[in-house]
Amino acid sequence: MSLLAFRTQSLRCLLTVSILAPMSVSQITPTLFLSGVDAAMNKALLSHRGITLIINASPEHICPEHQGVECLRVPISDVPHAPLTDHFENVAERIHNNPTGSTLVHCSAGRSRSPALVMAYLMRYKGVTLHQAHDWVCDCRPHIRPNAGFWRQLLDYEKKLYGKNTVKMIATPLGVLPEAIVSEGDSERCLSW
Repeated sequence: MSLLAFRTQSLRCLLTVSILAPMSVSQITPTLFLSGVDAAMNKALLSHRGITLIINASPEHICPEHQGVECLRVPISDVPHAPLTDHFENVAERIHNNPTGSTLVHCSAGRSRSPALVMAYLMRYKGVTLHQAHDWVCDCRPHIRPNAGFWRQLLDYEKKLYGKNTVKMIATPLGVLPEAIVSEGDSERCLSW
């Protein structure tokens, strides 16, 4: 993909920031944000974004106590056998039914657990396929990488919702990964199909 094509693709997202930047927040929809843990601890940032619901997808980080901000804890470790699928419906419903403001979904780095939850929400409430949900989130946060177990759970969820799968898993030296992940030197990034 050329640099111009990549920049053009990134413009579709409301906000694209590097995963490596401290407190980087990626805007997925006008009222849905994705980040690592740092952003959830920044009261000024939450207030500026109108965030009234935090979904904390980690067992290792505490829910911040900010006035006017509710926190839903999803205590799932970033390991392939963790049952993230058990939380897809509840998290998607909470995001969809947050009537008082915006929602921030975070895990430790905003690369695996929280993007998987956001993709499940997009499939459930925005009517997109897993392929489209992955492209959507990658446009906004290019360095996501849900683990292989979360991908399997997302594939099962897509099949439950739509009766088919739109993402193909392939064997790589790093294990079974979706065809959307490619390595470029020492870095990895999302690739649109």
